[in-house]
Amino acid sequence: MLHIRNILYYFLAIGTLAHTHELQYGPPPALEQPLGLAEVDLGSSPLFSLHRDLVNIESISNNEHKVGVFLESYLKDHNYTVERQYIDFLESRKDNTRFNILAYRGSKRQTPVLLTSHIDTVPPFYPYKIHEKDDIWGRGSVDAKGCVATQFVAVQELLASKSISPNDVSLLFVVGEETGGEGMRAVNDLGMKWDTVIFGEPTELELASGHKGLLIFEVIAHGKAGHSGYPWLGKSANHILVPALAALQGLELPSSEKYGNSTLNIGSINGGVAANVIAETAVAKIGIRIAAGDSNDVKELVLEAIKKADKDIEVIFYGGSYGPVDIDHDVEGFKTITVNYGTDIPNLEGKHKRYLFGPGTVLVAHSDHEHLRAGDLVSAVEGYKKLVKAALKS
Repeated sequence: MLHIRNILYYFLAIGTLAHTHELQYGPPPALEQPLGLAEVDLGSSPLFSLHRDLVNIESISNNEHKVGVFLESYLKDHNYTVERQYIDFLESRKDNTRFNILAYRGSKRQTPVLLTSHIDTVPPFYPYKIHEKDDIWGRGSVDAKGCVATQFVAVQELLASKSISPNDVSLLFVVGEETGGEGMRAVNDLGMKWDTVIFGEPTELELASGHKGLLIFEVIAHGKAGHSGYPWLGKSANHILVPALAALQGLELPSSEKYGNSTLNIGSINGGVAANVIAETAVAKIGIRIAAGDSNDVKELVLEAIKKADKDIEVIFYGGSYGPVDIDHDVEGFKTITVNYGTDIPNLEGKHKRYLFGPGTVLVAHSDHEHLRAGDLVSAVEGYKKLVKAALKS
């Protein structure tokens, strides 16, 4: 039998109960039984209909225009003032411009609390699908359109219950989080400051106390092309790159009690043009999740290993590298978690308090089976409401 509080959440989810209840014992767990979404009209619930519409719009990084236009119109229909912040506006292709969205219900764009998440996803696109009544599948269903939908609904419910005023909270939805955070870094140009920023990423409905740092770089081996039948006339870039990558895999990277071991991922390798041609160039793209220390320390380890491997190797470090990020987690009623992925938290400048919370697990994000339980969306709304109210009291 369902716990009585979960029964209330069930009816809330399908739109048959007014959104007037308040939590008293922290954010609720995921619902104990399926909501039966396949059997109800999703249009009766702003939460599930918004989530569905967002997931069904392909918004792979660098192609966020359509989801931005949709979200802008949706927010305006709900009486929000909406501002676009263009990231790369080109007059010649207005239909594919990228922009962040800042939205607020009150008369002031500057609010003490900000809720934010990202609207871009990794490739490829998978459409929205309900599986076995309660599981919602699709690209972005977890990372991070579940956060976008639940943050919006949380603010709407807080306003409807008069728990907050329109000038207390604003919403910010950014592009480019999956490709280095250029959207959030652009927000720094707005010159705005908040007391508290609540970031949305999948944390399994727990409050993240921190996440690993990140270093992304390319290793480029330079050789000399020639006929493969006469290898002494050239120099294979592939033959240079392979031992260099092996050296990187053997690095002793820093570790910590809180974040565990640093990890290295060789994400892509590309070299040469044909089996009978000596490869002139070979490139590997690599990411390191840093568990301790400074990103500059890890850069030095990388450069030292590459230097020992071969002199004909170039290393290019991408911008936005950082060490482990400690995050505020002082709101009672939440379990805590540390995560290995990166977020936009270090990309937003300021002395604000920082919280990280959201529905779903990262363990299925970026996969062909990305999904979450419908009940997690309901629970996330309550979690965000609790975080907002705690932030306004601090």
